[in-house]
Amino acid sequence: MHQYLFFIGDFPIRAYGLVLSLSIILATGVGFFLAKADGRGDEKYVVDLGIYCGVAGLIGARLWDVFFFDWSYYHNHLTELFNVWQGGMAIQGGVVLGVLTGVWYCHHHHLDIVHLMDVFAPAIILGQALGRCANLLNGDAFGAPTGSAFGIVYPSTTLAYHTYGNQPLWPAEVWEGQLDVVIFALLLLYRTTNHAKGQCFALYVMLYSLARFFLEYLRGDYTAPVLGLFHSAQMTSVVGFVIAAAFFVGLAIKNRHSKNATS
Repeated sequence: MHQYLFFIGDFPIRAYGLVLSLSIILATGVGFFLAKADGRGDEKYVVDLGIYCGVAGLIGARLWDVFFFDWSYYHNHLTELFNVWQGGMAIQGGVVLGVLTGVWYCHHHHLDIVHLMDVFAPAIILGQALGRCANLLNGDAFGAPTGSAFGIVYPSTTLAYHTYGNQPLWPAEVWEGQLDVVIFALLLLYRTTNHAKGQCFALYVMLYSLARFFLEYLRGDYTAPVLGLFHSAQMTSVVGFVIAAAFFVGLAIKNRHSKNATS
């Protein structure tokens, strides 16, 4: 686990930033491959989409964390607002701002927004999986103490160590990254079925929300309950799952009615 790969003078090259950049590049590549495989000619827009949505996703993830989770600290430390290497990127904000940016781009270029959301769903979750590798290298998004000899002991320079010391912690970010790869494969398989347009993206939201809800029980950061019920990320997962499930079922019903009307 190395936070710093090397230095150029006094400037550190951080593993966190490098892996996050790699996640955007590879996710964009997957999106390009899937768009080209669809044969609609949308692949020529994918690189621009990947750059815009990737940058917007990073900004959204940071701002979501700052304003919803850490504002009590950052309102007195505004100069540290974009010090992402300190820890603090909320994937919920990344998906929201990234999708909104993608919707704007598609509208501007008169593209099929819902179709491209389906195309990018597997790419997004692959990017998230690599993002959890960045969290591991940076020592954030860490788990709670396991209470046993099992677990990850983080270096003294990490936020995890500053929070729990040398206690072994649940490998929450590792397991989430692995589950993200499973979801990636499931979405690729689902794309081969006769599904309604929009259902692939809805399924992505459902599967990730489900995985994140249960993994939050192992997380050691942001453990304060919301309304005395769940962690903040669990509440977001519940809302996201319910909305996505409603769209998933609604799209299936609409698709069935359309087929019946044409048959």
